Amino acid sequence: MPTEWTVRAITRATLPVLLGLTLVELVSGLVLGSFESTLLQYPSLLVLVPVTIGTAGNLGSVLASRLSTAFHLGTLSFAPDDDRLAGNAVATVLLALTLFPFVGGGAWLLQSVVGGTRLALARVVLVALVSGAALAVLAIVVTLVATYIAYRQGLDPDDVVIPVVTNVCDVLGVVVLFLVVVLLVP
Repeated sequence: MPTEWTVRAITRATLPVLLGLTLVELVSGLVLGSFESTLLQYPSLLVLVPVTIGTAGNLGSVLASRLSTAFHLGTLSFAPDDDRLAGNAVATVLLALTLFPFVGGGAWLLQSVVGGTRLALARVVLVALVSGAALAVLAIVVTLVATYIAYRQGLDPDDVVIPVVTNVCDVLGVVVLFLVVVLLVP
């Protein structure tokens, strides 16, 4: 894939994606607005919102960066038996499973210091863990799909994949957190 490293070429590839993703972000705001009363009732969940969506986007971005590097090196294969691809996906999930319990514990601790109505530590950690595990899997899927589409369209994944992954993970982060709270919080 010949890459044009000019501001015009990068803008031409990125601007339509960013404009479309702006509309996608509106969905995140709408879901968050419908979730407001629960967040105000349980402040530790309110603390989880930005951390959860940020961490999910970061996990997807790290994976996207690794896939983009493999793409540029010519070692990227979308074959189901690609050990490098599977290893990166497993590492992403394992990182989420180790990181999100700390995110939940930190949210609970911060809320405890500030005060207010709170959920039990175990409940907040469970919400963070389940949300993080689901988001890691979704971030992997979004990253793989975005990278594959960029590859098929002849676009440089460095220009389009990370913005797509971070924006879509923002929306998915809010939606998944909302669904997990509905399922796990009385």
